[in-house]
Parts: sequence; C-alpha cells; structure tokens
Amino acid sequence: MDSSTHVPGPGAEPSRVLVVGATGYIGGRLVPVLLGAGYRVRCLVREPRRLRDQPWADRIETVKADVTSPGTLPPAFEGVDVVYYLVHALGTGTDFEETDRRAALAVARTAKEAGVRRIVYLGGLAPRQVPERELSPHLRSRAEVGRILLNSGVPTAHLRAAVIIGSGSASFEMLRYLTERLPVMITPRWVHTRIQPIAVRDVLRCLLASARLPDELNRGFDIGGPDVLTYRQMMDRYAAVARLPRRLVLPVPVLTPALSGLWVGLVTPVPGSIARPLVESLRHEVVCREHDFARYAPDPPEGLLGFDEAVRLALKRVRDADVATRWSSASLPGAPSDPLPTDPGWSGGSLYEDRREVTVDAPAEELWRVVEGIGGENGWYSFPLAWSARGLLDRLAGGVGLRRGRRDRYSLRIGDSLDFWRVEEIERGRLLRLRAEMRLPGRAWLELTVAPDGPSRAVYRQRALFRPHGLAGHAYWWSVAPFHAVVFGGMARNIAGRAAAGTPGTGASRAPAPGA
Repeated sequence: MDSSTHVPGPGAEPSRVLVVGATGYIGGRLVPVLLGAGYRVRCLVREPRRLRDQPWADRIETVKADVTSPGTLPPAFEGVDVVYYLVHALGTGTDFEETDRRAALAVARTAKEAGVRRIVYLGGLAPRQVPERELSPHLRSRAEVGRILLNSGVPTAHLRAAVIIGSGSASFEMLRYLTERLPVMITPRWVHTRIQPIAVRDVLRCLLASARLPDELNRGFDIGGPDVLTYRQMMDRYAAVARLPRRLVLPVPVLTPALSGLWVGLVTPVPGSIARPLVESLRHEVVCREHDFARYAPDPPEGLLGFDEAVRLALKRVRDADVATRWSSASLPGAPSDPLPTDPGWSGGSLYEDRREVTVDAPAEELWRVVEGIGGENGWYSFPLAWSARGLLDRLAGGVGLRRGRRDRYSLRIGDSLDFWRVEEIERGRLLRLRAEMRLPGRAWLELTVAPDGPSRAVYRQRALFRPHGLAGHAYWWSVAPFHAVVFGGMARNIAGRAAAGTPGTGASRAPAPGA
C-alpha cells in the first residue's frame, strides 16, 4: 500500500485526527499512513517519550493522557475531527474486560463532549449465530467496546477483523512459530475452524478510508481478505510459502483452551496471557458476513491481498529486519509508573546494585555498536544456558520469556521490546537503559553506558539495579547474587572483548514502511 495515496470518500475532509494507541502494533503503522495522506495527527499516549525515536515523531502532536483516567482526556480531544481508538487491555490480567469497558466509556463521553465528528474502532470479527455470552472473553470485550462507541452519540465506524497477517502481529507470530518449530504437531480441534484472515495493509487502507465515511454513518463493518481457510490450511500454506516440508498435524479433542494457550505460549514468542485469549477466539468460525465497506471505499483495482502474498511480504519484512511495529510494541500497563532509580526525585526503599566497569581497547563507536546489538539473535554475551533457563521459567510463570527477540537487528529505539526487557531510555552512542518485564518480586533495570577514553579506547560501565517488593524481593536478590559474577561479570568482559575484536555491529537505523 502506498501510504501517500488519498482514499476518496464522500465525507468531509478532517482537519485533525487523534490516534489513541499510537504505541501499539496497528497504531504505530497507522500514524505514518495518516501523515502521508495529509492529515494533521495528534497522538494520545501515557508516556510521550515512547514516541520520541519514531521516524515520524517530529511531524505529530503528542498529548499525555490515560484512557483509564477520564480527567486527563479532554485536552487530547479538543479540536479533533476523527478519533482512532486502537487500544485494548488484552493480556493485562483477568479483569481486562472491565478495564476495556471503563476506557471505552471514558473515550465515548469525552468525544461526545468535545464535538468529535467520527470515531473509528478496530475490533474483532465475531462468529455467526453465537450468543455474545458464549464468546471468548477477548471477542466479548471487543464486541462490548464496539457497542459502547456506537451508542456514544458520535458516528462510529466499527471495523471487525479476524486474524491480521503482517510482520510482527501476534497472530502472524503464532502461526509462524507453530509452523516453523513443530514439523509434527498434536493440536486441538480448533485447527479445523474456518477463518477469514486479512493483510495488515488492507486493514490500514480501511482505517484510512474510515475517516471520510459519510458523517451520518454509524455502524459496524466486517473486513477480511479474499481467502477463507482453516487454521490447518493456514499452517500448510505458510509452510509452502516459507519452503518448509509439509507439517503433520494430529488433532486431539482433549486440549482445552487453557492447555492450548499454555502450549502456544511455550512454543511461540506470544506469552500465555495473550495466547490463551487468541486461542479461545478460534473455537468459533470467524468469516465475514458482508462486504459493505467496499460501497464506501472500493477495493483496490488489483483486489485485496491474498493470504499467500500477505505471508510472503511479512516474511520478507522479517528476513530483511524491516518490521515497523510488533505485537509487543505496547508496553505492559503500569510498568512505567514506578520512579526510575536514576531520577533525581527517586527515593524509597532498598535498591540493590551490581556495578561493573571495563576499559576497552576499541573506539567508543565500536563499543556502542556491540552494546546496541545486545539481545535477540546476538544473545546476552554471557552464560547462554542461564539466560535460556531464566527465560523458560518466566514463560512457565506466564511471562514474556526470551522469545520476543528484537524488532530490528540493527538498531534499538525507546519503547522497543528486547527479549524480556524493554528499552526505557537510549542516548545513541552513550546510554542504553532496559527495564525488566519478566515476572519478578520487584522492579529491575539494566543500564549500559559507553564513554570515550581517547581516540582508540573506551570505558564500558554496566549497572544491574533491583528494587525489591517485600520479603520475597529481598530473598530473590540474595538467592541470585552468587551468580552475578558469572552472568553480569561475564557480560561486561564479553562485550569488551567483542568490541576489541572488531566484531561487526548493528549499523544505522532505517525507517521501515508500515504496510506488510
């Protein structure tokens, strides 16, 4: 999709659009599409600095607000024509339905009071002839949010999509890892459920066109690609596109959604807290009942992107390290709320620290390339078995584990997920601070800094910081302290050695296109 192409439509030209959820998978791709179409874009985010390193950051207006705190919302909605609502609380805990409900009600009320002309919401495609009470919590919540917005008094376009195929989407990552890692799979019966997937570029095209729908239009639309497939057929066709041998699938009736979610969480990068709701949503057939959206925004002349081509494009993005956003782009709610140990105003409780310093016989630029290349396929430069074991334990506890990897093998930006860490701060060439997102009885950070020491030498400094929560937190720190010399000491030595050996680093960052 050409993000600079204007999609014609009969509605009025909006002067300013508000994107709620710009740090997420779809939101992060929609913003450059809107900018390319000539719109003025405002982004509502809880942490504005999360957008700082985006290639389009200097072209948007950012407002700090939280959809679960209604009092913070009015400034973001002031003077806005169209609101894109792209947030949901999936994976945040058992009460995510209540969180979604409160957020949708707050947004609906604020949009009405601000005189917003249209709301655009991307929800989930619901199965035919299945009462809402029998839907999975994930689909039930999506349907309820759509209903709240449609009843808001603000004309709303509720786009309903099933599986979104695009590089970095949670559904695509599930499909990719299940197919690539398991040539023989014992699977639940939902592999025979029919699904109508849609390419992410067609989702973006529909979202863009929704801004220009007729002003009075208030309804939902099913959106899907041209193919209707079972999940098994999707795996078979993925294997064919990826040039893998045909996979042997052995369905069994005894795998409950809970067990299926745990199984998917262990095999794929998607944690169980997200995998289980997605798996539960596959119990019922999700096929479009209508294609009415084409009456207002006709399909492209070449037609909607088919499943095979969508997979091919997504795989090319992955192999070229050209993934614009990933399912893990959105941070875990509440994670940034604690004060940072390096903030001037930080005070409170114990703070454990492991500090290392090494002088490196390499220029600072070379050392930085090694530092910025940490994690993912490059690993953590020390005791791989210990890191793998910690990642597995985190997965078993329902955490994210190590399999999230990196969005881009060449560079990092603030907000990126990095295995079971997240980039909290980066000052290119000098500082990389990571915040732990593994399951811990406390908060943890890893801070890596580089300082020049003449033209051909540099100083590498490393700090591991842990703020314990309660007695369990203190016990945790002292139980792992004996391993720090091996893990953290080895990391410092190996980073220094890699830089001194002139191991190729990460190279320059790029600005990937949003549409595959």
